[in-house]
Amino acid sequence: MSKRTLAILAAIGATTIYGINHTIAKGAMPHYVGPFAFIMLRVGGATILFWLISIFGPKQKIEKKDWGRILVCSFLGMVINMLAFFKGLQLSTPINSAVLVTITPIIVVILSALFLSERITINKGLGIFLGFVGALGLILFGTEVRQDAPNIVLGNFLFILNASTYGSYLILVKKLLEKYHPFVLMKWLFSLAFIMNFPITLPEFMEIEWSSMPLWVYGSVAFVVIGTTFLTYLFNVFALRELKASTVGAFMYIQPLIGILFAILTGKDHLTWVKIMATVLVLLGVYMAGKRPKPVNQP
Repeated sequence: MSKRTLAILAAIGATTIYGINHTIAKGAMPHYVGPFAFIMLRVGGATILFWLISIFGPKQKIEKKDWGRILVCSFLGMVINMLAFFKGLQLSTPINSAVLVTITPIIVVILSALFLSERITINKGLGIFLGFVGALGLILFGTEVRQDAPNIVLGNFLFILNASTYGSYLILVKKLLEKYHPFVLMKWLFSLAFIMNFPITLPEFMEIEWSSMPLWVYGSVAFVVIGTTFLTYLFNVFALRELKASTVGAFMYIQPLIGILFAILTGKDHLTWVKIMATVLVLLGVYMAGKRPKPVNQP
């Protein structure tokens, strides 16, 4: 099996895990595990796993000039990104999160235009507009009275923050991936993230009553730590090394479908016309923003 095929399978695997995670993590919050306590478990567990697996990777020393970029990547990709997503998931619904995190490619297009001087075509501009109309519609009109979703509007805004910081992380980490092995890079990114997250996440972590937690909650925690954190970040960095960033981003289109189907099949969420229309607008916007213009034939 070629490296490209493995990279494609890795991207599909990461998207599938993310899609299922919206419902699995939501089920354990906040009664058994608070959103910030989940971050302590995620980042702490992933840090240990990446240090263990780095034994099998090359021995690379991080150059002094790269520590600043690594710190920023860690802050965006493993601190703000994770805190915003899990707090948003506690306040909102699985389907909202599955749809709104999909605007990450749109954020990447905007940031690339601002900081990398990439041109925004008419198609991309229209895609950005449609994506944000869908996202705004879901934020403003996708509200409903639910006991397990106490503040859907704020939760949905946090999903936008999550997508924005993750998009920034993808742009900044690309250059580091060209220089360092994924095992080396991930162990340092997560180590720094653990230090930054520690004072924020410790209070909720200390409130966990391990002895009273049902077995399925332990399973949810294991899925989030091993699957949603360790495997997805590993799969994504491997995919980014073998595929173009735009190709990896295209697999995000699958995430809402998996997230919505899993949430409905498990009875954890339901579709409304607002959610359907918002999903269509967001996915259409992401597709148009990420579509490459056809090359002009030279005479």
